Amino acid sequence: MPWDIPSPRVRELIREGAELARHPPDDWLEELDEATLSGRHRRQIADDPVLAAATRRTNRSNLLHWAAANVRAPGERVPANLQDAPLTIARDLVRRGLNESVLDAYRAGQAVALRRWIQVCLSLTADPGELRELLDVSCRSISAFIDDTLAAITEQITRERAELTRGTHAERRETVSLLLDGAPILAARAEQRLAYRLTGQHTAAIVWSDDPQADLAALDRVADLIAASADDPRPLTVLATAATRWVWVHGRPDTTGLRTAISAVPIARAALGSTAAGMDGFRRSHLDALTVQRMLARLRSPQQLATHDEVNLVALLTSEPDNAEDFVRRTLGQLENAGREITEAVRAYIAAQCNASHAAAKLYTHRNTLLRRLARADQLLPRPLSENVLNVGVALEMLRWQGPGVNHENGRSKRLHPWD
Repeated sequence: MPWDIPSPRVRELIREGAELARHPPDDWLEELDEATLSGRHRRQIADDPVLAAATRRTNRSNLLHWAAANVRAPGERVPANLQDAPLTIARDLVRRGLNESVLDAYRAGQAVALRRWIQVCLSLTADPGELRELLDVSCRSISAFIDDTLAAITEQITRERAELTRGTHAERRETVSLLLDGAPILAARAEQRLAYRLTGQHTAAIVWSDDPQADLAALDRVADLIAASADDPRPLTVLATAATRWVWVHGRPDTTGLRTAISAVPIARAALGSTAAGMDGFRRSHLDALTVQRMLARLRSPQQLATHDEVNLVALLTSEPDNAEDFVRRTLGQLENAGREITEAVRAYIAAQCNASHAAAKLYTHRNTLLRRLARADQLLPRPLSENVLNVGVALEMLRWQGPGVNHENGRSKRLHPWD
């Protein structure tokens, strides 16, 4: 298509604005991320920590690509962004079984970027003629850039989909999808294709990394560690995305030893499902592992390994973020922000069925020290611990899994609880 180059004055204005856009404020990026990960149609991306992290990287990649191009050649047509971030997300979308419809997230991001860019333009000139030309060129440039980038990603999706239909990996992925969907596939046929026995007890795991610089071979090492912890020489591992492995083992992993072993691979994270029997157990355990993974993502939890048994209640309670935040605040009061030694003393005391001697032994501390900490906790709690043991225990368990998070109020970002 022919592309009209703007006047020298407008080219200079575009260069000035692009220099500013190369160093976007945090609130620009937060608004861009929120727009691309919000909405019912993008829930599958937002709920998956790997896809969500890839989307955030792609947002930054697109913004910086467009800005850098307009610093070099202001007002000229910006070529499609063919860097690693957008092409990687194309591969991961295909391996998740998603189609091109999720790419409407780019349009949501385009609207945010355009609005922010208009604010920049208004700060560059007050001359009506210059502003008119600047806005016209900018709108055409941003729209064409997104169109060209989406076309390139769609082509990549087509290639990835063709690649995925060939070979053993494609056969395994297809068979697992049939099992997870409850399709009427014969167990013997599925076992033959998967080289995995579907009888007996199964525990599913999801292993992933949201670090863009991660050594992805480390994910395979963690999958091997999970199999070793269950003493299963024939586990099943499926490549769900480039940075995600779905794993099934027979029996129940030793989570104590596994937690220690995984700590040596800090870029990897793992969510373990329940242990259940047969084809139904194969499916249910994976869904439980998925629940754990999504909870860790929702809470921005720093925990590297979590099991369904550990977090089942927390996952249920934090599925409604506003209610979860309100419950913790009402239950804990000032104890929520107390020092770790106080909250750990209360948690250990409750876990020991309110036996102070047993709790002190568990914490390797003197009983009198524990009692002093419990007394301090009583001063901080809205109600005495003895009158509200169950709720306090649940609220502390919710805090245990939390990490730093962001709450969005009226489009503005504000640091609050991670389940917002």
